[in-house]
Amino acid sequence: MKTLKDARVGSTVVVAKLHGDGPVKRRIMDMGITKGVEIYVRKVAPLGDPMELNIRGYELSVRKMDAEMIEIQ
Repeated sequence: MKTLKDARVGSTVVVAKLHGDGPVKRRIMDMGITKGVEIYVRKVAPLGDPMELNIRGYELSVRKMDAEMIEIQ
């Protein structure tokens, strides 16, 4: 299983599935990360946390912990 945490800077990935339950999964979905959406990995902080992403025309920063719950293709 490849997750968003494994995606390289400059790549565009597609969300295959969201893991996690309850409020955590809901928070990820509220940020616009849903199945089938394209995510462009813009950059990663020097220590690896957080990741800066472009989703649906806006910029979003996501922690590694949350990125591990997003399965990609």
